[in-house]
Amino acid sequence: MTTGFDAQRSNWVRSDSKISRESLSKPGFALVWKMKIGGAPLTPPALMDFYIGYRGFRTLGFFGAASGRVVAVDMDLGRQEWEKSWPAGASVGGPACPGGVTSAVARPTTTAYPPLNARGFGRGTPAKSGVGEPFAGAVTWRAPRPATPPPPSKPKPRAAPEDNPYAPRVQYAMALSADGKLHSMWVSNGNEADSPAQFLPPNANASGLVVFDNTAYVTTANNCGGVDNGLWALDLGTKRVSHWKTAKNIAGAAAGPDGTIYAAAGGEIVALSPKKLETVGIYKTDGAKFTSSPVVFRFKGRNLLAVTAGDGRLHLVDTAAMGQALDAGGSLSGEPGALASWQDRAGTRWILAAASGAIVAWKVIEKDGAPKLQPGWTARGLVAAAPPVVVNDVVFTVAGANAVLYALDSATGKELWNSGATMASRSMSGVAAGGARVYVSTQDGSQYAFGFPTEH
Repeated sequence: MTTGFDAQRSNWVRSDSKISRESLSKPGFALVWKMKIGGAPLTPPALMDFYIGYRGFRTLGFFGAASGRVVAVDMDLGRQEWEKSWPAGASVGGPACPGGVTSAVARPTTTAYPPLNARGFGRGTPAKSGVGEPFAGAVTWRAPRPATPPPPSKPKPRAAPEDNPYAPRVQYAMALSADGKLHSMWVSNGNEADSPAQFLPPNANASGLVVFDNTAYVTTANNCGGVDNGLWALDLGTKRVSHWKTAKNIAGAAAGPDGTIYAAAGGEIVALSPKKLETVGIYKTDGAKFTSSPVVFRFKGRNLLAVTAGDGRLHLVDTAAMGQALDAGGSLSGEPGALASWQDRAGTRWILAAASGAIVAWKVIEKDGAPKLQPGWTARGLVAAAPPVVVNDVVFTVAGANAVLYALDSATGKELWNSGATMASRSMSGVAAGGARVYVSTQDGSQYAFGFPTEH
């Protein structure tokens, strides 16, 4: 739905029908399709696995590109559906100020923790049948006898209708263009029914676009285009923009289940209220600057967050008491980026980080009544590893000058599978996953889809 899979930036696909430790240990997982989209670097796709249109059930992906384009792709067939283009902006080409589509495409989501075992819509009870009275036919065909009308009564308030996944509704893919406007596009054809809303000043370097509770949020960094660093909020109903400013460079932001935003800037994590972005809490380090977006998760009744710092430590903080860390363990090298967090089948909470040449895992345990970090495993030899993504009990990352996709056992870090020499260019945007597929975009504008082949 958004960068990092959900508003908490967990990078965790909780339920997948085909990808598992067992299935990756057998032959079958391979390249399904490759297509050239162009306009590199591509943002990871926002995915939609359950779109019903006039051509039936579809799986769609929505990519943004630095050239100022949004491209929708049929992710089952590797076929372009539609494309939108806007002026690329004045600062295209520099890694610090890329211009173009200024943030990954997002779809509106929720701040509630996604369920551990998601399941599709369908019948919740067994089908029933019956036999009618003699010579009356089946019970499904017999006309019911008219009932005695009840006495007149006061009309009752109409109950809210149950949510019907098959009911017609407008669904959007949302993207920020270089002129700072937020575009809301119909997923079916890219049409914009309303004029785009002015969100940011032009040529900002925005990232982490997320939309929930009818409000869009995004961070800005590097003072690109003279735009102040910080977090921005756009009320989609009133078009009112709120801005929390900081003189420090912002590493990222994540939302808690109540909508509170936790922004990592310099050596501080600032908790901000939804919509208005008023400061409601602060956590400070002893000077080390944060290098990742926080990841927010539930642990034994508490809402915790974890974030990496440039001194190699992983900080664990209770969002209800942000004065000091619960723990701060150090075993990272380089400048670690985005984190992943997941819970295994046994109920153990894990946190993953990409460090210099390795993926490092910790467990979150309870010790003396408080959450603590316990070293887990380290998978070495992954040069320039991208932030990890977890699908069920498999960790995916991409590494190397010519991108190689790796699948690791989430419990041990042992390699289960790799893509070998399938890709011929470096990956710039990491890994995305959903619908039994794993997606990698490369520097030459190509998109690769890996999974188990199916008939179409």
